[in-house]
Amino acid sequence: MTHEGLGVGRIDNFAIFVDGAIKGELVEIKIIKVSKNYAVGKLMRILKPSESRVNPSCPVFKRCGGCSLQHMDYKAQLNFKTELVRENMKRIGKLDDVIVHDTIGMENFMNYRNKALYPVAAVKGKTVAGFYAKRSHDIIEHDSCDIQDVISTRIKKIVHKFIVENGISAYHESTGEGTIRHIMTRIGFKTGEVMVVLVINADDLPMKVKKRLVEILTEEVLEVKSIYLNINKKITNTILGDTNKLIYGKEAISDFIGNLEFRISPLSFFQVNPVQTEVLYNKALEYAGLTGNETVFDLYCGIGTISLFLSQKAKKVYGVEVVEDAVRDAKENARINGINNVEFFAGKAEEVVPVIYAQGVRADVVAVDPPRKGCDQTLLDTLVEMQPERIVYVSCNPSTLARDLGYLSERGYKAHEAQPVDMFPQTHHVECVTLMSRVKD
Repeated sequence: MTHEGLGVGRIDNFAIFVDGAIKGELVEIKIIKVSKNYAVGKLMRILKPSESRVNPSCPVFKRCGGCSLQHMDYKAQLNFKTELVRENMKRIGKLDDVIVHDTIGMENFMNYRNKALYPVAAVKGKTVAGFYAKRSHDIIEHDSCDIQDVISTRIKKIVHKFIVENGISAYHESTGEGTIRHIMTRIGFKTGEVMVVLVINADDLPMKVKKRLVEILTEEVLEVKSIYLNINKKITNTILGDTNKLIYGKEAISDFIGNLEFRISPLSFFQVNPVQTEVLYNKALEYAGLTGNETVFDLYCGIGTISLFLSQKAKKVYGVEVVEDAVRDAKENARINGINNVEFFAGKAEEVVPVIYAQGVRADVVAVDPPRKGCDQTLLDTLVEMQPERIVYVSCNPSTLARDLGYLSERGYKAHEAQPVDMFPQTHHVECVTLMSRVKD
């Protein structure tokens, strides 16, 4: 199977990718696309099903782009993710001796997401809200979603109804016209606090519209503590704009990971699965091997989640994050948790770290949690020059993880072990934390 969960068949060693097929199955397909190196087949009939095949609980599973593995039982999903990490380590990273542990799964692997983003559009004169179809920006409507919190579904229905009844136009990607682009929800699982963000292609909404929206949301969903307008007037696929306007309640909601409290604003990066985040961060803390005497760099630190976890056992932690709002939240998170041995910097990690290092600050341990594209090579080269004893690499993309580990392995570091954590059940995505240490001369 591919990294996206597509089945792979071969005829005379010519690869055919089949959406919905599972490894080991005998299927009947119809070829719908042929290129020089591969073909794409449409699944017509399952002649011999896999023992791991199950009936998806979601009625729009085949069309929606959210869940790609719901046709596999959960044990098979975890095995798929473990093998995905192992295969990338060997094929891309050329790392044959890294211990890749079995993926840590969830006991309750539905309704785990604390954040939802619903695109809104006008389709044939009708305003729709839902999720994007596979490999498309066509919107698939749905009554519920198995991986979203039920409160997110309720809010989506309320806001969608409000938009329609008040004649507010939906955004057209092709023309750049229309007002409502997305509905976003953020939920504090342990605090019960909810934030609602309406992404609009305008500078504001009429006062009476905002007032009525606030009344409806706060009356029908008592957990709502914060409501924002996010301004995004650019013709772009980027969901959120840079400007937020608070129209009700608190500037930020909060949630806990372990015993630490975190402030979450509209633009803050916060892991979408808080239950598994605690598992992931505890493993990162274990791999860091801190004794209380170490200086730690946390790069791509977001709102300081890993930084504050590591600060509990470190002498000093320096966090670096490019999103300024997140840095402000990180500083506030340190304050509300009474943590004084952390310092945060706003800027690109590949630009800030060389400056800090040039000023004489050297890390004993470095934690990195980059976006899907992985670490910038300038940053990796700086790490090699700085020579921290250990590097803890947290990644949401096994291929760029393996690439970067391979690069560091050729420059004085050894990757010892990797722990995949299932942060995204029912999907092909997997988070992984890996331990590297400097090879002694």
